[in-house]
Amino acid sequence: MSEYSKVKIGKLKLKGEKSRKKHKSKKRKAEEGDGGSSSTSTHESDKADHGGWWSITALHQISGSVAVQLGGAPIYVRALDNGLFTAGAPHDQGDGPSPEEVLTAVPAGDDRIAFKSGYNKYLGVDGAGRVVGRADAIGPREMWQPVFQEGKTALLAANDCFLGIDDDDNVVAVSTTAGPDQMVNIRSSTLRECDKPKEIPEEERGKLLDVEVNYVKKFQKFQDKRLKINKCAELRSARSEGKLHETLLDRRQKMKADRYCK
Repeated sequence: MSEYSKVKIGKLKLKGEKSRKKHKSKKRKAEEGDGGSSSTSTHESDKADHGGWWSITALHQISGSVAVQLGGAPIYVRALDNGLFTAGAPHDQGDGPSPEEVLTAVPAGDDRIAFKSGYNKYLGVDGAGRVVGRADAIGPREMWQPVFQEGKTALLAANDCFLGIDDDDNVVAVSTTAGPDQMVNIRSSTLRECDKPKEIPEEERGKLLDVEVNYVKKFQKFQDKRLKINKCAELRSARSEGKLHETLLDRRQKMKADRYCK
């Protein structure tokens, strides 16, 4: 055995140089980065359980048709024809609020919201702390302040008390503190911006042959003033697999007609 074979081969280490920590494995990174997917799945599950009504978590989301869920059970604030409000009957899983439980949210200031019932009256609070819907216009008593904290929501009335229910299931605002009985969940049926279907680009509208013609016209060098088009059989599977742009680029590259290809 030669002397060279006895030498341990390894990375050259300089004096005073600190060893670098090994990077996390790809598997561990994937597990740690799965939080966003889990959050989305929870949101969609909660939305489906309440008939498509999703939970509002910020003031700017409160607009249009909303429903105020009382606690964690599928029970909503329900308007009565005498101007008072009560806790509605529990709903089955997958059911949304009833028409009498749907309110219309109207901005009423920087951090205030007004709610209009299906009887076209605004919700307020009277001298006894009862929530009533008898006003035709928004006044100081018809302004509500949503409070969001640590994933929980409460509604502060104009009398500085939080919305809740009493022993007779009447909706009232008599508690100056927000305990478990004052926790609500404001839900909306409005289509969120992130849930809106993506608009199809103009170049991708029409038949697959038209799609390729549009992209060729957009990127091709018209040296001979003629369009160079391949047969579009493979584009059908590429569109269904979500690889339409990549396939179109490959086809133009093979034709050497794209000024953006190498």
